[in-house]
Amino acid sequence: MSGIDECLLEALRLPGARGAAVVDWVSGLALGTAGDAPGGDHEAAACETAELARMVAEYRSFSPLHAAGTPSAVTVPAEQHAGQTPAVEDIIATNSDSYHVLRFVTGALDGTLFLHVWLDRDEGNLALARIRLAEIAGRLVL
Repeated sequence: MSGIDECLLEALRLPGARGAAVVDWVSGLALGTAGDAPGGDHEAAACETAELARMVAEYRSFSPLHAAGTPSAVTVPAEQHAGQTPAVEDIIATNSDSYHVLRFVTGALDGTLFLHVWLDRDEGNLALARIRLAEIAGRLVL
């Protein structure tokens, strides 16, 4: 089992890693950061990536985590599913020069955390990043 700082340092050892963060997707707060931040601001990046993670976690189209009997277009606020983890394992966003990999952490803080790793597109390896982030997330303790 590893703490936040150890997990972030391990994530930064991934090929092409520019920065890493552990973020609470309900509040948008970064519990820890390492390396550079997309846009130069770790807190802003945490808020912005939390919005993406929250959308994926709360919309039935992406994740079956929803209230029984609710229509597919209805979202279920995070506070209504505390203790449940989204069925989505990770989210990958790509742009012209980098990858953003968000890996949901199960079992920590009622399943509301994710690891965010920012990878250089030329040096990063998405398959390796997904595998290693799953391992890191499995060891993360607060």
